[in-house]
Amino acid sequence: MILAEAKRVIEVEAEALKNLAASINGEFERAVHMILNASGRVVVTGMGKSGLIGQKIASTMASTGTPAFFLHPAEGIHGDLGMIMRGDVVIAISNSGETDEVVRILPIIKRLGASLIAVAGNPNSSLAKSGDVFLDISVKEEACPLGLAPTASTTVTLAMGDALAVALLVQRGFKAEDFAMFHPGGALGRRLLLKVEDIMHSGESLPLVASETLMGEALFTITSKGLGITGVTDADGALIGVITDGDLRRALGRGLDIINLPASALMAGKPKRISRDELAARALQQMEQYSITSLFVFDDADAAKPVGIVHLHDLLKAGIA
Repeated sequence: MILAEAKRVIEVEAEALKNLAASINGEFERAVHMILNASGRVVVTGMGKSGLIGQKIASTMASTGTPAFFLHPAEGIHGDLGMIMRGDVVIAISNSGETDEVVRILPIIKRLGASLIAVAGNPNSSLAKSGDVFLDISVKEEACPLGLAPTASTTVTLAMGDALAVALLVQRGFKAEDFAMFHPGGALGRRLLLKVEDIMHSGESLPLVASETLMGEALFTITSKGLGITGVTDADGALIGVITDGDLRRALGRGLDIINLPASALMAGKPKRISRDELAARALQQMEQYSITSLFVFDDADAAKPVGIVHLHDLLKAGIA
Protein backbone atom coordinates (compact mmCIF):
# COMPACT_ATOMS: atom_id res chain seq x y z
CA MET A 1 0.00 0.00 0.00
CA ILE A 2 2.77 2.46 0.91
CA LEU A 3 4.86 1.71 -2.17
CA ALA A 4 1.82 1.79 -4.41
CA GLU A 5 0.88 5.22 -3.10
CA ALA A 6 4.42 6.51 -3.57
CA LYS A 7 4.44 5.28 -7.17
CA ARG A 8 1.03 6.85 -7.81
CA VAL A 9 2.27 10.25 -6.59
CA ILE A 10 5.34 10.10 -8.80
CA GLU A 11 3.29 9.01 -11.81
CA VAL A 12 0.81 11.86 -11.30
CA GLU A 13 3.62 14.40 -11.08
CA ALA A 14 5.47 12.89 -14.04
CA GLU A 15 2.30 13.15 -16.13
CA ALA A 16 1.89 16.77 -15.07
CA LEU A 17 5.44 17.50 -16.24
CA LYS A 18 4.79 15.84 -19.61
CA ASN A 19 1.70 17.99 -20.07
CA LEU A 20 3.70 21.09 -19.15
CA ALA A 21 6.35 20.28 -21.78
CA ALA A 22 3.61 19.86 -24.39
CA SER A 23 2.02 23.19 -23.48
CA ILE A 24 5.15 25.38 -23.74
CA ASN A 25 4.49 27.99 -26.43
CA GLY A 26 5.36 31.45 -27.65
CA GLU A 27 4.49 32.98 -24.30
CA PHE A 28 7.51 31.24 -22.83
CA GLU A 29 9.73 32.73 -25.53
CA ARG A 30 8.26 36.15 -24.83
CA ALA A 31 9.06 35.74 -21.14
CA VAL A 32 12.67 34.84 -21.87
CA HIS A 33 13.16 37.79 -24.23
CA MET A 34 11.45 40.12 -21.75
CA ILE A 35 14.01 39.17 -19.11
CA LEU A 36 16.95 39.30 -21.52
CA ASN A 37 15.98 42.79 -22.70
CA ALA A 38 15.19 44.17 -19.25
CA SER A 39 17.37 46.93 -17.87
CA GLY A 40 16.69 45.79 -14.31
CA ARG A 41 16.56 42.57 -12.33
CA VAL A 42 14.13 39.72 -11.93
CA VAL A 43 11.92 39.91 -8.85
CA VAL A 44 10.12 36.69 -7.94
CA THR A 45 7.12 36.78 -5.62
CA GLY A 46 4.58 34.30 -4.28
CA MET A 47 2.86 33.21 -1.06
CA GLY A 48 3.01 29.92 0.82
CA LYS A 49 4.21 26.94 -1.21
CA SER A 50 4.38 29.13 -4.32
CA GLY A 51 6.65 31.46 -2.37
CA LEU A 52 8.97 28.62 -1.40
CA ILE A 53 9.20 27.54 -5.04
CA GLY A 54 9.73 31.18 -6.00
CA GLN A 55 12.71 31.43 -3.67
CA LYS A 56 14.31 28.48 -5.40
CA ILE A 57 13.63 29.97 -8.83
CA ALA A 58 15.22 33.28 -7.83
CA SER A 59 18.23 31.47 -6.39
CA THR A 60 18.70 29.36 -9.53
CA MET A 61 18.49 32.41 -11.78
CA ALA A 62 20.94 34.39 -9.64
CA SER A 63 23.49 31.56 -9.80
CA THR A 64 23.19 31.17 -13.57
CA GLY A 65 23.72 34.73 -14.75
CA THR A 66 20.30 36.35 -14.29
CA PRO A 67 20.27 38.85 -11.38
CA ALA A 68 17.23 37.90 -9.31
CA PHE A 69 15.86 38.01 -5.79
CA PHE A 70 12.71 36.96 -3.95
CA LEU A 71 10.17 39.45 -2.59
CA HIS A 72 7.61 38.24 -0.07
CA PRO A 73 4.28 39.78 -1.16
CA ALA A 74 3.02 40.25 2.40
CA GLU A 75 6.18 42.17 3.25
CA GLY A 76 5.79 43.98 -0.04
CA ILE A 77 2.50 45.61 0.92
CA HIS A 78 4.16 46.80 4.12
CA GLY A 79 7.04 48.63 2.50
CA ASP A 80 9.26 46.17 0.66
CA LEU A 81 7.76 47.08 -2.72
CA GLY A 82 10.44 49.77 -2.66
CA MET A 83 12.80 47.02 -3.78
CA ILE A 84 11.14 47.05 -7.22
CA MET A 85 12.53 49.52 -9.74
CA ARG A 86 11.54 50.67 -13.20
CA GLY A 87 12.97 48.20 -15.69
CA ASP A 88 12.63 45.19 -13.41
CA VAL A 89 10.70 42.07 -14.42
CA VAL A 90 8.43 40.63 -11.75
CA ILE A 91 7.57 36.93 -11.86
CA ALA A 92 4.42 36.54 -9.76
CA ILE A 93 3.38 32.99 -8.86
CA SER A 94 -0.05 31.83 -7.69
CA ASN A 95 -1.63 28.53 -8.68
CA SER A 96 -5.15 29.92 -8.25
CA GLY A 97 -4.16 33.30 -9.62
CA GLU A 98 -6.23 34.89 -6.88
CA THR A 99 -3.88 34.85 -3.86
CA ASP A 100 -4.84 38.03 -2.03
CA GLU A 101 -1.35 39.23 -1.11
CA VAL A 102 -0.17 38.74 -4.70
CA VAL A 103 -3.22 40.32 -6.35
CA ARG A 104 -2.97 43.40 -4.08
CA ILE A 105 0.53 44.28 -5.31
CA LEU A 106 -0.19 43.89 -9.03
CA PRO A 107 -1.37 47.48 -9.67
CA ILE A 108 1.64 48.85 -7.80
CA ILE A 109 4.03 46.72 -9.85
CA LYS A 110 2.62 48.33 -12.99
CA ARG A 111 2.77 51.77 -11.45
CA LEU A 112 6.44 51.29 -10.60
CA GLY A 113 7.24 50.63 -14.26
CA ALA A 114 8.10 46.93 -13.94
CA SER A 115 7.01 44.25 -16.38
CA LEU A 116 4.96 41.31 -15.12
CA ILE A 117 5.24 37.62 -15.93
CA ALA A 118 2.17 35.91 -14.48
CA VAL A 119 2.65 32.26 -13.51
CA ALA A 120 -0.72 30.74 -12.65
CA GLY A 121 -2.85 27.67 -13.07
CA ASN A 122 -5.99 29.59 -14.09
CA PRO A 123 -5.83 31.58 -17.35
CA ASN A 124 -8.97 33.51 -16.36
CA SER A 125 -7.61 34.61 -12.97
CA SER A 126 -6.77 38.15 -11.89
CA LEU A 127 -3.06 37.38 -12.00
CA ALA A 128 -3.16 35.84 -15.48
CA LYS A 129 -5.12 38.78 -16.90
CA SER A 130 -2.72 41.31 -15.36
CA GLY A 131 0.45 39.81 -16.78
CA ASP A 132 2.34 41.12 -19.77
CA VAL A 133 3.10 37.44 -20.30
CA PHE A 134 1.16 34.46 -18.94
CA LEU A 135 2.81 31.11 -18.20
CA ASP A 136 0.28 28.35 -17.62
CA ILE A 137 1.10 25.93 -14.77
CA SER A 138 -2.31 24.25 -14.61
CA VAL A 139 -2.45 20.54 -13.75
CA LYS A 140 -5.21 17.99 -14.24
CA GLU A 141 -4.92 16.83 -10.64
CA GLU A 142 -2.81 17.18 -7.55
CA ALA A 143 -0.95 14.14 -6.30
CA CYS A 144 -2.58 14.71 -2.93
CA PRO A 145 -5.55 12.29 -2.79
CA LEU A 146 -7.64 15.02 -1.17
CA GLY A 147 -6.81 17.42 -3.99
CA LEU A 148 -5.81 20.00 -1.40
CA ALA A 149 -2.06 20.01 -0.76
CA PRO A 150 -0.05 21.63 -3.57
CA THR A 151 1.97 18.74 -5.02
CA ALA A 152 1.82 18.30 -8.79
CA SER A 153 1.24 22.05 -9.16
CA THR A 154 4.38 22.96 -7.19
CA THR A 155 6.41 20.41 -9.16
CA VAL A 156 5.24 21.96 -12.42
CA THR A 157 5.97 25.47 -11.12
CA LEU A 158 9.48 24.46 -10.15
CA ALA A 159 10.06 22.91 -13.57
CA MET A 160 8.79 26.07 -15.26
CA GLY A 161 11.24 28.13 -13.23
CA ASP A 162 14.10 25.80 -14.09
CA ALA A 163 13.14 25.98 -17.76
CA LEU A 164 13.27 29.78 -17.64
CA ALA A 165 16.62 29.82 -15.84
CA VAL A 166 18.24 27.35 -18.22
CA ALA A 167 16.82 29.03 -21.34
CA LEU A 168 18.26 32.32 -20.09
CA LEU A 169 21.57 30.64 -19.29
CA VAL A 170 21.85 29.31 -22.83
CA GLN A 171 20.83 32.61 -24.43
CA ARG A 172 23.43 34.48 -22.40
CA GLY A 173 26.19 32.02 -23.34
CA PHE A 174 26.76 31.36 -19.66
CA LYS A 175 29.75 29.02 -19.12
CA ALA A 176 30.94 26.70 -16.39
CA GLU A 177 33.60 29.25 -15.45
CA ASP A 178 30.89 31.89 -15.01
CA PHE A 179 28.94 29.54 -12.77
CA ALA A 180 32.05 28.97 -10.66
CA MET A 181 32.44 32.73 -10.15
CA PHE A 182 29.18 32.68 -8.19
CA HIS A 183 30.22 29.55 -6.21
CA PRO A 184 33.81 30.25 -5.13
CA GLY A 185 33.44 28.73 -1.68
CA GLY A 186 32.21 25.26 -2.56
CA ALA A 187 33.76 22.13 -4.00
CA LEU A 188 32.10 22.85 -7.32
CA GLY A 189 33.70 26.28 -7.50
CA ARG A 190 37.10 24.84 -6.74
CA ARG A 191 36.71 22.25 -9.50
CA LEU A 192 35.75 24.92 -12.01
CA LEU A 193 38.18 27.67 -11.01
CA LEU A 194 41.37 26.12 -9.65
CA LYS A 195 44.08 25.62 -12.26
CA VAL A 196 47.06 23.29 -12.25
CA GLU A 197 49.47 26.22 -11.85
CA ASP A 198 47.69 27.20 -8.63
CA ILE A 199 48.70 24.01 -6.85
CA MET A 200 51.75 22.66 -8.69
CA HIS A 201 55.24 22.31 -7.19
CA SER A 202 57.86 24.36 -9.02
CA GLY A 203 61.35 25.78 -8.69
CA GLU A 204 63.41 24.01 -6.03
CA SER A 205 60.51 21.68 -5.28
CA LEU A 206 60.56 20.22 -8.78
CA PRO A 207 62.15 16.72 -8.75
CA LEU A 208 64.43 16.43 -11.80
CA VAL A 209 67.66 14.59 -12.58
CA ALA A 210 69.74 14.35 -15.74
CA SER A 211 69.63 11.11 -17.72
CA GLU A 212 73.26 10.26 -16.80
CA THR A 213 72.73 10.84 -13.08
CA LEU A 214 73.50 7.72 -11.04
CA MET A 215 70.54 6.21 -9.23
CA GLY A 216 72.17 6.81 -5.84
CA GLU A 217 71.71 10.55 -6.40
CA ALA A 218 68.34 10.05 -8.10
CA LEU A 219 67.13 8.18 -5.01
CA PHE A 220 68.11 11.17 -2.88
CA THR A 221 66.08 13.47 -5.17
CA ILE A 222 63.02 11.22 -5.00
CA THR A 223 63.25 11.09 -1.19
CA SER A 224 64.07 14.74 -0.52
CA LYS A 225 61.34 16.14 -2.77
CA GLY A 226 58.75 13.94 -1.07
CA LEU A 227 56.63 13.17 -4.13
CA GLY A 228 57.72 9.59 -4.81
CA ILE A 229 58.91 10.47 -8.30
CA THR A 230 61.59 12.25 -10.27
CA GLY A 231 61.64 13.41 -13.84
CA VAL A 232 64.58 12.56 -16.10
CA THR A 233 65.84 15.20 -18.54
CA ASP A 234 68.19 15.22 -21.53
CA ALA A 235 71.12 17.58 -22.06
CA ASP A 236 68.74 20.36 -23.13
CA GLY A 237 66.53 20.02 -20.05
CA ALA A 238 63.66 18.38 -21.92
CA LEU A 239 61.71 15.76 -20.00
CA ILE A 240 62.33 12.31 -21.48
CA GLY A 241 61.18 10.00 -18.70
CA VAL A 242 60.18 9.47 -15.07
CA ILE A 243 61.25 7.19 -12.24
CA THR A 244 58.78 6.36 -9.49
CA ASP A 245 58.91 4.44 -6.22
CA GLY A 246 57.21 1.62 -8.10
CA ASP A 247 59.97 1.50 -10.70
CA LEU A 248 62.54 1.17 -7.91
CA ARG A 249 60.66 -1.68 -6.23
CA ARG A 250 60.33 -3.55 -9.49
CA ALA A 251 64.05 -3.13 -10.24
CA LEU A 252 65.00 -4.37 -6.79
CA GLY A 253 62.65 -7.30 -7.26
CA ARG A 254 64.65 -8.28 -10.34
CA GLY A 255 67.83 -8.26 -8.27
CA LEU A 256 69.37 -5.24 -10.02
CA ASP A 257 72.16 -3.26 -8.36
CA ILE A 258 70.42 0.02 -8.99
CA ILE A 259 72.72 2.39 -7.10
CA ASN A 260 75.34 2.57 -9.85
CA LEU A 261 72.94 2.53 -12.79
CA PRO A 262 72.20 5.78 -14.67
CA ALA A 263 68.70 7.20 -14.34
CA SER A 264 68.08 6.51 -18.02
CA ALA A 265 68.38 2.77 -17.35
CA LEU A 266 65.36 2.69 -15.02
CA MET A 267 63.17 5.48 -16.35
CA ALA A 268 59.82 4.96 -18.02
CA GLY A 269 59.60 6.92 -21.25
CA LYS A 270 56.85 9.13 -22.64
CA PRO A 271 55.70 10.59 -19.31
CA LYS A 272 52.16 11.95 -19.07
CA ARG A 273 51.94 15.71 -19.06
CA ILE A 274 49.55 18.62 -18.58
CA SER A 275 49.58 22.35 -19.32
CA ARG A 276 49.76 24.77 -16.41
CA ASP A 277 46.58 26.58 -17.49
CA GLU A 278 44.44 23.42 -17.46
CA LEU A 279 41.87 23.05 -14.69
CA ALA A 280 43.09 21.05 -11.71
CA ALA A 281 40.04 18.83 -12.21
CA ARG A 282 41.47 17.86 -15.62
CA ALA A 283 44.68 16.73 -13.91
CA LEU A 284 42.60 14.46 -11.69
CA GLN A 285 40.85 13.00 -14.73
CA GLN A 286 44.20 12.16 -16.33
CA MET A 287 45.51 10.57 -13.17
CA GLU A 288 42.43 8.39 -12.93
CA GLN A 289 42.58 7.52 -16.63
CA TYR A 290 46.21 6.37 -16.51
CA SER A 291 46.28 5.12 -12.88
CA ILE A 292 49.11 7.48 -11.90
CA THR A 293 49.61 9.87 -9.01
CA SER A 294 51.69 12.65 -10.58
CA LEU A 295 51.78 14.76 -13.72
CA PHE A 296 54.59 16.98 -14.92
CA VAL A 297 53.42 20.46 -15.87
CA PHE A 298 54.44 22.49 -18.92
CA ASP A 299 53.84 26.04 -20.10
CA ASP A 300 51.88 24.65 -23.04
CA ALA A 301 51.19 21.39 -24.82
CA ASP A 302 54.24 21.64 -27.08
CA ALA A 303 56.82 22.72 -24.48
CA ALA A 304 59.75 20.38 -23.77
CA LYS A 305 60.95 21.60 -20.39
CA PRO A 306 58.70 21.04 -17.36
CA VAL A 307 57.88 23.99 -15.12
CA GLY A 308 56.19 22.05 -12.34
CA ILE A 309 54.62 18.86 -11.09
CA VAL A 310 51.21 18.20 -9.58
CA HIS A 311 50.57 15.25 -7.25
CA LEU A 312 47.33 13.53 -6.29
CA HIS A 313 47.86 14.68 -2.70
CA ASP A 314 47.81 18.29 -3.91
CA LEU A 315 44.40 17.68 -5.50
CA LEU A 316 43.15 16.08 -2.28
CA LYS A 317 44.32 19.03 -0.18
CA ALA A 318 42.67 21.46 -2.61
CA GLY A 319 39.36 19.61 -2.37
CA ILE A 320 39.39 18.60 -6.02
CA ALA A 321 39.57 14.84 -5.45
